[in-house]
Amino acid sequence: MCPTTADEYYFNTLTGEVEHGQVSSWTHRMGPYPTEEAARNAFDTARKRTQKWDEDDARWGDEDDD
Repeated sequence: MCPTTADEYYFNTLTGEVEHGQVSSWTHRMGPYPTEEAARNAFDTARKRTQKWDEDDARWGDEDDD
């Protein structure tokens, strides 16, 4: 295991559990996150970022209409 992963947390999308270090396969892992709480909120964080990007894209598209 890489030394930098020992203090990182991941969210396992298959089990819904937070993992300390790289435990599961990358195909089921979101992260790394600096804290257990941040990993636990991985889906919420991703949803908020996606929503912001969608809003930015919509504004960008509106600029083309001017």
